[in-house]
Amino acid sequence: MTAPECYGEVCITCSDQAVAVRVVELLPNDLAVVDTGSGMEEVSIALVSAGVGDEILVHAKEAIAVLGSPEGDSEKDSERDTEEATDRVPE
Repeated sequence: MTAPECYGEVCITCSDQAVAVRVVELLPNDLAVVDTGSGMEEVSIALVSAGVGDEILVHAKEAIAVLGSPEGDSEKDSERDTEEATDRVPE
């Protein structure tokens, strides 16, 4: 098997960059519609706990981090953090 080749400034294994986008709709199967600033796209949110309005970091159509919620939604963030922590407590 031969290694992938890079052409010019584009490498097929590492050319993608993570991009900050805003979640506008949650879909079944850990998917979400996001606003990229230049249109809507469908991405996976399986690796993060994101909600509508959250700004997320996406790489190769996979959300890899939640950057924050809209201004004034710190209570929502706090509730979600508490729920996540509670889910991890062994019974």
